[in-house]
Amino acid sequence: MTSLLISLRPRQWTKNLFVFAGLIFSLKFFELPLLLTVIYAFIIFCALSSAIYLINDVRDAEGDRKHPVKKLRPIAAGKLSPTVAIVTAILLALISLIFSIYLSFSFFLVSLIYFLLMILYTFALRDMVILDTFSIAAGFILRAVAGVVVIAVELSPWLVICTILLSLFIALGKRRHELVTLGTGAHRKILDEYNPQLLDQMISAVAGSTVMAYALYTLWPETTAKFGTHYLIYSIPFVLYGIFRYLYLIYRKEKGSRPEELLLTDIPLLIDIMLWFGSLIFIIYLFKT
Repeated sequence: MTSLLISLRPRQWTKNLFVFAGLIFSLKFFELPLLLTVIYAFIIFCALSSAIYLINDVRDAEGDRKHPVKKLRPIAAGKLSPTVAIVTAILLALISLIFSIYLSFSFFLVSLIYFLLMILYTFALRDMVILDTFSIAAGFILRAVAGVVVIAVELSPWLVICTILLSLFIALGKRRHELVTLGTGAHRKILDEYNPQLLDQMISAVAGSTVMAYALYTLWPETTAKFGTHYLIYSIPFVLYGIFRYLYLIYRKEKGSRPEELLLTDIPLLIDIMLWFGSLIFIIYLFKT
């Protein structure tokens, strides 16, 4: 049972917090029925993502045994039967998709597309240069879109843009860490298609674009009109610090292979995220001009 729980990767459930983005920026965060609906959506996406992790671990078991860290995963280490993992994955996926229909049909469709995309990523897209990182970004976008459609609010194009850029930034940082620590030809075939110089340029481009996109969003006339405040600009320093801190962790501390763990274990980054979230709640909901 412990091995199965580890294989569900509960630490990676933090990625599914993107489903709350639409609720926060729709000015309806404190409406309890909608909040509960998004919490249910979050749970469904946690179950779906765990199903995908199980399928991924079964597929990668042989390769994981050659990895210095991934060889400890229960399936690769022989502590969890692949059959049990696949049966559990099928049950999680079916139950999640069935429950998603009860929330809304649109949410079910987004959930299904997410699941199929991640399966396609596991078996094909992750071995295609550049498309591998865009597939990861698409997974984050679908999480955000799911959080929007489940409560039937307007989908902001800025939410999509910022989600794309931030997820690309994280995915590229992960690729760079894998390449630097493992080298080409080790464990992941896709690493042969990259080099540190290329990834550095891509990371720089995406990091700058992320900050710029968020800054433009806070200054956009439609944004200030929607929230009734011009002070959202004061949340920019938290975004800027978060990007800088993550770059520091990638380049100086050689971290980044597990973004979900950094969010939970790097205290300065965690505090910054909390301050950014707190500033949003204060500015959007409490401090009107």
